[in-house]
Amino acid sequence: MIAATAMCAAAATEAAAQTVPPGSLVLNTQLQLGDVVAGETLNVVDVREQVTVTNSAHGNVLIGAVQNDSLTLGSTQTLREDVQAQTVLTLGGDTEGVVSATTQARGNYLAAGAYDADLTLYATQEVDEVEITASSTVTDETARLIGGAYVHSAAIANTVAVGGEGATVQGVVDQTSAATVRAHNFLGSQYIPNQAEFTSQAIANAVAVNSDQASNQDLSVRQRARGVIVEADTSANSGNAWDLAGRANAAANQTVLANQGGSLMARTDQGNDARVRAATIVTAYDFGAATAQARGVGNEVSAGNNDIYLELDNTQLNNGRIDATAQFSGANGYDAYVGADAAGNVVTGYACSECQGVIDARNTQTNTANITATTSVTTTGASRAVIAGANATGNSATFYVSRPGN
Repeated sequence: MIAATAMCAAAATEAAAQTVPPGSLVLNTQLQLGDVVAGETLNVVDVREQVTVTNSAHGNVLIGAVQNDSLTLGSTQTLREDVQAQTVLTLGGDTEGVVSATTQARGNYLAAGAYDADLTLYATQEVDEVEITASSTVTDETARLIGGAYVHSAAIANTVAVGGEGATVQGVVDQTSAATVRAHNFLGSQYIPNQAEFTSQAIANAVAVNSDQASNQDLSVRQRARGVIVEADTSANSGNAWDLAGRANAAANQTVLANQGGSLMARTDQGNDARVRAATIVTAYDFGAATAQARGVGNEVSAGNNDIYLELDNTQLNNGRIDATAQFSGANGYDAYVGADAAGNVVTGYACSECQGVIDARNTQTNTANITATTSVTTTGASRAVIAGANATGNSATFYVSRPGN
């Protein structure tokens, strides 16, 4: 039950004892062979101020950055056993302050930064047939969350996150997950006279690169998900809630690329064989505003450049069943919002219109699986408004040119 963690830095800062030589090279290999478990349990009554909890379990972690220089970062991360994070909050009586809780379970995690620098990245991440599970529970039959609550549960098998300013970011990312990935979030309470939001997120493979201030990107991303299921499940329940929201988001493969100040060129290749399920249940006998949202996607790519040029070559194949279900049940109240979205393959590309932006896109999408989105609303008393929508799509492609910030 030990997390393997490595940190690297190639930066010239005031705290550095010496100047990092130009053209730095970091080679990282991590293999995690034991279970990684993190647990947090609170059992309290009548807390006068805030309740804040952070709970995380990571298999392999690599963090690196470069400033005013260049860095070539090669990394191979492999996870062979389970990763689990569990949070249980029993909050009796009146909790006067805000309840804030974040629970995270991650298999392989790589974070890198480039600031007025060049970053070349070669990252390989692999997760075997294991369990990646994040679970959060907030409950007590007398729980009165006076200050409201923000509770998040996230389980992600592989993650690559890169940020840059005035940077050139280039390289190859290859992610493979055979894991069962589950994120659960449960609330049971008596009274919430404030805003409360409970969310769950489950992803097999995730890549996010965000660069601005005269940056550019040239990346190849390959993602494969073949586990049994990727599941996000949220259940938020209260006797009386003024503004209660439950949200669940599940995705097998996700790539988000954003750039400003230069070109963005990307080649993305995604394949999914896992079932993807997102489910949200919200209940409140008396309610002001109640929101239940669920979103499930097999493969998703978003590539946006707030500058002149976007080149995207995208290939997506989804063979896994996709289900998104959102439900609300209440008696007397005001407004209920319920939405479910399910898709096999999604790609979005955009460039800047005020920069005379150009998009060069090649897109191939294939979906072979059933895609289902369902909503359910039940009220037994008077209510002011009920707004519900369900959208199921096999393949979706959107490309547009717009103003920065729009």
